[in-house]
Amino acid sequence: MMARRQSMNKFLLLDSGLVDGFLMSNAAIHVNPIHKENKVLFHEDYFSEPPRLWEVRYDNSYPNLIYDPQIERYRLYYSVFTYDKDAARTPLNERVNKRYKPTEDRIVSLCYAESKDSIHWEKPDLYLHEINGSKRNNVILPYAHGTSVFLDTEEQDKDKRYKLMTKIDYAGHNNFMAVAFSRDGIHFTEPREWAKYNPQADTHNFVFRDQKTGHYILMTRIWRNGLRIVAKSESTDFINWSEPQEVYRGNGFQNQVYSMPVFQYANLYLGLASVYHEGDQIDENYDTVDCFLKFTTNLDAWDSINDEEPFIPRGAGHYPTGAPDCGCIYASAPVEIDGRMYFYYMGGNGQHTNFRETSFMRGYVEKDQFAYYTNKRTETNAILQTTAFDVYGDNLKVLMKEETNAQFKVEITNRKGIPFEGFEAVSMQVSEPDEDGYRDITYKDHTLSELKGKEIYLRFTFQNIKLFAIQGDLSKIKRKY
Repeated sequence: MMARRQSMNKFLLLDSGLVDGFLMSNAAIHVNPIHKENKVLFHEDYFSEPPRLWEVRYDNSYPNLIYDPQIERYRLYYSVFTYDKDAARTPLNERVNKRYKPTEDRIVSLCYAESKDSIHWEKPDLYLHEINGSKRNNVILPYAHGTSVFLDTEEQDKDKRYKLMTKIDYAGHNNFMAVAFSRDGIHFTEPREWAKYNPQADTHNFVFRDQKTGHYILMTRIWRNGLRIVAKSESTDFINWSEPQEVYRGNGFQNQVYSMPVFQYANLYLGLASVYHEGDQIDENYDTVDCFLKFTTNLDAWDSINDEEPFIPRGAGHYPTGAPDCGCIYASAPVEIDGRMYFYYMGGNGQHTNFRETSFMRGYVEKDQFAYYTNKRTETNAILQTTAFDVYGDNLKVLMKEETNAQFKVEITNRKGIPFEGFEAVSMQVSEPDEDGYRDITYKDHTLSELKGKEIYLRFTFQNIKLFAIQGDLSKIKRKY
């Protein structure tokens, strides 16, 4: 019987644990922002014709996008204020000169939309709940704040394929964390209150199943010393949850993490942090929300890639004439469509605490191209050396993009930085990119497997190159990792 061949591993260079910071020279990491399609897929319809009278204000809306292969539909679960007196009684043309004044009796509900092609969306009448005297609406669950829904593909009980996490909020102090289940993603069980703990959770209560442990993970929010703090809770059965514990905080009032959906990718956890800015009312970005990319290997301690570069940048302008997403960005975990990673998000066109109208939009990055290294000073080569790897085969690939006058070399060295014989830069050969953009790295008259049993390091020398990722028959030696 033939032994099963070990597949190649993938390493995103945004992971700081892969790079030796002491030996870097002239190399800087940059976020690769999504390519926005700048098209509104749908928006609030309270003032549309005909009006949807339950879509008074989307606000943050906290989108949850899912593709269900059983019904061949993209499904979106999003939050809406179905009752909000000030938003309802203030026409669009009167909002620019008036301050939004929310009241405590606002009602948040979970709504549903679907699409066959991921572009054209419908808001079907579900006839589940009466709103304004009619059941002709797309409301799945009323009084549900910051709801998350996900499709659990590993669940054996068909009645629990879809799982829901929310903060049931009847206004005032009558609120509690709850879960629910569904076979079809439309009809959910009565929300079941947590047996213990009741965090503030006034955020996107984002849940997913951890592929590493099989446990369910909730990313929610608590408050500490007047600041918004990301917290994590864990469960093995989706019913009994641990006490939420702090795992990440931003930087003072100016950069607070409002919400953070998480997705797993290339052995990392990536977070879509909506970062809220307050603390100085004369700042250009005061009372707005940017979306930044964060990462971790363990869910308990998160790192930034580049705090100056949003992953989903806000659009240009200001309320009411600016881009539909010029004020606030709240994203869903991505879905892969046609080989690209698509990020759907709710974009608001005004300040967080003021009047704003919110639209559902999307953009994408090519697979593995979330962030890259390039040379900091244009006239000088950059040097980037990895931390240690073991070798178990012959494959070595690099994902990069060349710009004008590009230069690129990679040599394989020992711990002291001395290239192994035959693996110097002069022996290196680079193929044309494959369909995913990766290029094979080979060495004249030598194969990578000759270095089995040795601790190896990759030293890149490059100029006018965007360096994204490594793929190959390599395993990380987790020293200082």
